[in-house]
Amino acid sequence: MTDIETLAKMDRLVSAEINPKAPVLRPVDAATLIIIDRKSKTPKVLMGKRHAGLKFMPGKFVFPGGRIEAGDRSMTVTGALHPRAEQALMARVTRPSSQRCRALALAAIRETFEETGLMLGTKDYGSPERAPAGTAWTAFQERGVHPDLEELHFIGRAITPPKRVRRFDTRFFAVDRTGIAHEVGGVIGPEAELVELAWVTIDQAKALDLPPITTVILGELEARIAAGFAHRLPVPFFHQQRGRFVRELL
Repeated sequence: MTDIETLAKMDRLVSAEINPKAPVLRPVDAATLIIIDRKSKTPKVLMGKRHAGLKFMPGKFVFPGGRIEAGDRSMTVTGALHPRAEQALMARVTRPSSQRCRALALAAIRETFEETGLMLGTKDYGSPERAPAGTAWTAFQERGVHPDLEELHFIGRAITPPKRVRRFDTRFFAVDRTGIAHEVGGVIGPEAELVELAWVTIDQAKALDLPPITTVILGELEARIAAGFAHRLPVPFFHQQRGRFVRELL
């Protein structure tokens, strides 16, 4: 998986982006979703290119994702996170709770819809009974899609280092492409947050213009797929200690 050389490279790349004058911010809970197409021998992942005019990571290829919003704590779902995933999500956090784990998973699903138009879940149970008003979740209700937590895999966590303009405590989830229940068109375009979507192999993805942590997570994902892509596999946690990135297992 990730070796010392890779961690050292992350240190160099991240150090170049640090603003010494920036205050030390508390990381905000956030979540990202990696959609994997495993129909062929060589798996592919969905990457999106951010608009060049954005202040945060302009022009970079990323996985869809973002911070938790209030509605993510009350949206109706089907299924539950795997017990091993929930256990890892509760590790190394202040005041762990199942509700927080659930909200993180739902944030990943909602952000993916908002940025790509893809709804992850199932239409097997009709429309959700409740959807927080004024949120993207009402679109799931209107189209009869229940977010499905059972299909999500928790595969990684990373905290943005100090002295950055924005800091996130990001959880990386993964789901198979078969989990897409509906697609809304017109979300991707020249004026949107993501101007392009691409299904690419992991090797092709690594050749794109990526944030440092995305490159590392792709390597972790590749190794996880090779190991059987099981929930029981340990979850890597990247954060800095004494100015250097470390990789722990949750």
